Amino acid sequence: MTFIRLAGLDEVPHSLRGAMVAIGNFDGCHRGHQHVFRGLIARARAAGVPALMLTFEPHPRDVFAPAPFMFRLTHADQKAEIAEALGLDGIVVMPFSREFSQIEAEDFVTRFLVGALNVRGVEVGADFLFGFQRKGTPAFLKDAGQRHGFDVEILGMLDEGDDHISSTRIRTLLGEGDVAGAAQLLGYHWFLSGVVVKGDQRGRELGFPTANVATPTGFGLMQGVYAVRAKLGGRLLDGVASYGKPMFNNERPPFETWIFDFDENIYGRTLEVALLGTVRGQEKFKGLDELIAAVNRDAATARHILQATLPVSELDEKLGFFR
Repeated sequence: MTFIRLAGLDEVPHSLRGAMVAIGNFDGCHRGHQHVFRGLIARARAAGVPALMLTFEPHPRDVFAPAPFMFRLTHADQKAEIAEALGLDGIVVMPFSREFSQIEAEDFVTRFLVGALNVRGVEVGADFLFGFQRKGTPAFLKDAGQRHGFDVEILGMLDEGDDHISSTRIRTLLGEGDVAGAAQLLGYHWFLSGVVVKGDQRGRELGFPTANVATPTGFGLMQGVYAVRAKLGGRLLDGVASYGKPMFNNERPPFETWIFDFDENIYGRTLEVALLGTVRGQEKFKGLDELIAAVNRDAATARHILQATLPVSELDEKLGFFR
């Protein structure tokens, strides 16, 4: 079936009713989440029903904070892209608000899982909590499933090394500039996306025109230089990217990508950029000549990284950043 994306559960197509559903925030859709999704897909295929992700936007932590602050690994568009690449049949993005948070766990089950979706089964991680005051525990969900006639599968956390795979752990790695370590836990190379906007034109003046994407509040990537591969429409474009401007205005800098051998006006177009490797952290230089020499060295290093980097999983290939 064609992948379906829904903004809420007001109008659920008949094709998605009776689905097996994975529920969670799924920030990052990392390998621990993928463990849940693959179990869901296997159960759905065996039962001959759709496999569906039910997630929430914005992240609940941002709703209750004075201002958005979380370093988000994946927003709704990216979750949908990953869900489709994994083989899910659809995604429901539930708008999360303070009002929504007041819904009792039992009401959530009866209104959404039973009433709107008529779920055949539900799959969640062992740490999943929902409903008012987070009273919807895995045990509650199991009991609700028995009462309402749907199966519930609770999957344990997936470990890597001496700790669980988690969104928090991945944020920490990206905050340290460890792109390769983050990719191992994610099961794909982390990517960001956004509309290309005009910058201060300084890169163009220096001979390195960049495609700039604005970064949100709380963007926690280490300020540094990265080897990147961008998707623009159906094209793959290699480049070197910089986050942070220690020599200039460094307050909420954009993510700037110098695309190799490229000279097109792409303002207003959406660019997806995957980080394939780390070149270095940010540095201050004594002058522009020193900066230009460093950028040329960075470009050479990035080209080498891009040639040598392989996908970390089948999902990494399906997301389309590898030729």
